[in-house]
Amino acid sequence: MNRWVYLFSEGSKEQKDLLGGKGANLAEMTKLGLPVPTGFTVTTEACLYYLNHGDQLTDELKTQVMTAIEQLSAKTGKKFGDLKNPLLVSVRSGSKFSMPGMMDTVLNLGLNDQTVAALASNSQNERFAYDCYRRLLQMFGNVVMGLDNSTFEGRITALKKVNGLSFDNELTADHWKQIVSEYKELYRKNLQREFPQDPIEQLYLAIEAVFGSWNNARAKTYRRLHGISDDLGTAVNIQEMVFGNFGETSGTGVVFSRNPSLGDPGLFGEYLINAQGEDVVAGVRTPKPIQVLAEDMPEQFNQLKAICENLETHYQDMQDVEFTIEREKLFILQTRSGKRTSKAALTILLDFFKEGIISEDTLVSRIEGKDLEAALHPNFAETALKNRVSFLSGLAASPGAATGAAYFSADAATEAKARGERVVLVREETSPEDIEGIAVSEAVITSRGGMTSHAAVVARGMGICSVVGCERLIVMEEENQATVADETIEEGTILSVDGSSGKVYFGEIPMEEVGHTVALDELHTIWDRHADIKVRANAETPNDIETGMALGAVGIGLARTEHMFFEKTRLLQFRRLILADSLAERLAVLKELKTVQKQDFKYMYQAAGGKPTTIRLLDPPLHEFLPRNAEECREVAKELGKTFNEVKRKTDNLAEVNPMLGFRGLRLGVAYPEIYQMQAEAIIEAACEVTEEQEFSIQPEIMIPFTIDAGEFAHVRQAIEEAIQNNLRDNQRTLDYQIGTMIEIPRACFVADQIAQHADFFSFGTNDLTQMALGLSRDDSPRIVTQYLEAGIFEDDPFQVLDKAGVGALMKLAIEGGRKVNPQLKIGICGEAAAHPKSIDFLNELGIDYISCSPFRIPQAKMTLAKATVEIVGG
Repeated sequence: MNRWVYLFSEGSKEQKDLLGGKGANLAEMTKLGLPVPTGFTVTTEACLYYLNHGDQLTDELKTQVMTAIEQLSAKTGKKFGDLKNPLLVSVRSGSKFSMPGMMDTVLNLGLNDQTVAALASNSQNERFAYDCYRRLLQMFGNVVMGLDNSTFEGRITALKKVNGLSFDNELTADHWKQIVSEYKELYRKNLQREFPQDPIEQLYLAIEAVFGSWNNARAKTYRRLHGISDDLGTAVNIQEMVFGNFGETSGTGVVFSRNPSLGDPGLFGEYLINAQGEDVVAGVRTPKPIQVLAEDMPEQFNQLKAICENLETHYQDMQDVEFTIEREKLFILQTRSGKRTSKAALTILLDFFKEGIISEDTLVSRIEGKDLEAALHPNFAETALKNRVSFLSGLAASPGAATGAAYFSADAATEAKARGERVVLVREETSPEDIEGIAVSEAVITSRGGMTSHAAVVARGMGICSVVGCERLIVMEEENQATVADETIEEGTILSVDGSSGKVYFGEIPMEEVGHTVALDELHTIWDRHADIKVRANAETPNDIETGMALGAVGIGLARTEHMFFEKTRLLQFRRLILADSLAERLAVLKELKTVQKQDFKYMYQAAGGKPTTIRLLDPPLHEFLPRNAEECREVAKELGKTFNEVKRKTDNLAEVNPMLGFRGLRLGVAYPEIYQMQAEAIIEAACEVTEEQEFSIQPEIMIPFTIDAGEFAHVRQAIEEAIQNNLRDNQRTLDYQIGTMIEIPRACFVADQIAQHADFFSFGTNDLTQMALGLSRDDSPRIVTQYLEAGIFEDDPFQVLDKAGVGALMKLAIEGGRKVNPQLKIGICGEAAAHPKSIDFLNELGIDYISCSPFRIPQAKMTLAKATVEIVGG
């Protein structure tokens, strides 16, 4: 025999799978001795059986329901259909996960033409009784019989209009009797049947309706949007009715144990006097703030406050509580974990920890990445998004939300910003020349590129929201417009960009109110106590470094020196360097650049406050810096004092079929050692001067990129060492420093034991290592990756989540090889994939020292590392 029914006194909060969230919590509150109206739960298993066997209640289930009804009658002294003391019940849904308003409820079940008279007599309140009866007719007609609720409401509206009344509570007993009569006529007219007078028939039909509501359209949509399985089913909770519409000493309301928007402690909610639960949310009457209850009914308010505090401590979570007061007696109808904003979620967890409600481990394990991310970035108001449809989508490259006018070039964006406009930069793809345009923009959209493209990396570093790889977007930069299917984006078109979802909308969307900040300093202290792997920042500008430090970085793991040349005047100098025709010309440019670079490095060290700082020497795929067409060649020639032919010839000579695999990184150091020597000298001089000027000492970490061979690395290191030692000797200084390499090519992983004989540290560049290991261009990957994800070939985008089987195996091989030669070899990982929560468990196994990511991903990376450690210890 299957057991389909449990009394509230028989369940517990651990049985959400079986009893649903509402039923499990009603059972738990009953065990706690709280004033819960007595009742029972029909299980989720009964629902699934019903839905999978022809939508029919079995005789076995009916028998168990009737046995429970008899037990309910024995406890309450009331009986179904009794003409002296009738039993009335509510029938409510309740799945494992809260789905507010998605499924169905019927109140006052058990009333009919005879029992309504008994209720009127017992209550000495005829108006109350017929109000309850019309509510049953209305809810039963809508929920069980499928009649349009507006049909019922229209009758009430018409009656109030005829009588010159504004509110339902102004209607008299005779008015409600008239409504009851009209409602019953609606049954006859629309359904060709009478309203069922038998309470047992009412009960069975209501149970079937609640079971069926599991598959209504709105419930299915809610589950899809919130990632809830369709295979859970809903329980049905049948509970003795208590009445908030019993007069001026009765009422009903909903209250949160803390403010769901800000997280502040104290009750937050509203209530209505002389009303039933649906009145609070129906908008027919304006509820009062819950604090007014302290004046209207101080005893009941204090009791409610104490119960909410008790429930909060018991469940270790902020609670959403429904209550009813019947003739000054308080009843608790439901409790569940309250929905809250991301900022409120973090505030509440921290307060719980400080108040001793949860442990530090629990705090760490319960912080959600989505809450942390949303708390750090502006977001569109959820209510405003409900009725908006995006016209364009791409990869959610950098989180946050922003609205601005579309512009199609960096110059146009900069000019618009100077006029006081908010700007959205729209490009086919961005390049170093666009850096100023990106910097002034609220958001960046590109039609090409992936999660590690220039636009994505730079936007993340700046904390600017970005959507990239919008394949349907055709950008015509020369015409200053773009198209998406039959839609055209002209210059100045207002766009709203959601970098967290990858969606773009026409027009302005209101932002959520930002009035609360997250106590990140407190969280960082806690996370640092738990995580073995440290988190550094990918940053090179003082602003980025300061942001990284403010967001919890323990140092700089990757400062990309080529990014320091994106600004216009510096870009010109860098072009002068790479277009130089002789060593003498090159050395003259390097002398000027050394002064600039040294100042850059001093700012970096000062912003980092003495924390470890890894500076990567130049790694420019030259195509990013060269003129791209004849017009640009003419401009560059004019600026550099060269002829067009000279610039064009040099540009053509340096052009490569595949520049990402061409003349870049350490290969630059082999061909032009003077460039790396200049950078090394600037790094050392800056470190010495900051050490002398500040109270902290600097130990530079110089990183050589794109190594494939131990001999190659040793050759370049020797040239750098000579320049450093000569510089220190000439200036009569001493300084500790390290020289390491970035492991980003598969061959380097195989010969890591050889490279480690010459390197002081390794830092894995997961972006390049991924594209070379998979033979997949990171800029052109979105189309291919999307197809692989849809086909189930890939579980995740390998540029966002570390490819453990391939790239991870290469990293493991390199670490084992390197530490075999040098057990103290410091290991870091620089790449966005390393900061993804799905990558963290694997990284813990590798025994690395730190990961490095863009500043705004640091908190989530630290949170995930700490959470993984807590789960390992606790698991």
